[in-house]
Amino acid sequence: MRLDWQTWKTRPETEADIGAVHRVNAAAFETPAEADLVDALRTDPAWLPGLSWVAEAPDGEVAGHALLTRCRIDETDALALAPVAVLPAYQRTGAGGAVVRAALDAGRARGESFVVVLGHPEYYPRFGFRTASRYGIKVSFDVPDESLMAMSLNGSELPGGTVRYAPPFGV
Repeated sequence: MRLDWQTWKTRPETEADIGAVHRVNAAAFETPAEADLVDALRTDPAWLPGLSWVAEAPDGEVAGHALLTRCRIDETDALALAPVAVLPAYQRTGAGGAVVRAALDAGRARGESFVVVLGHPEYYPRFGFRTASRYGIKVSFDVPDESLMAMSLNGSELPGGTVRYAPPFGV
C-alpha cells in the first residue's frame, strides 16, 4: 500500500476510539508503560478535548494516534506532543505525519501558541519544530539537546524557561 500523509483521513478521537488507540499504542511501543502513558494522559487535568487525533486506514481501522496535552514553559501555557504511535503495518506510509499535522492544526485553531516535544531529531523538524535550547527552553532532567524541540503555532516568539509536564509524563 502506498500512501502519503496527504491521503490519510484524520479526525478527532472519540470515546469509541479508546480501545483502538490503546491497541495502536500497545503495538507501536516497546513496553506496556509507554502505551499506558497515553491512557494516563486522557484522565489527567492536562487533558484537552479535541487535541487527540486519529488517522484511519482505508478500511476505517484506527492506524495512528497523536495527542497534545497541557504543559507550561515557566508561567506560559504550552502544549506537549505526547508519543505519536502508528500500527506497525502502517508505519512509513504517512499516517504519523498526517495525524501530527492534524493535531497541530487543531491546536492552532484553538488559539494555542506553543508546542514542545521530546522526540526524534530527524522526524519532528518537518513539522516546524526546532531545537528548544536555541530559545532558552529546557527541562529539569537530562535529555540530548537535539531531542527537545519547540515550535510556535502562530508566529509568536517562543518563551524561555523550564518545561513542566503533566504528572503522567513521569518527569
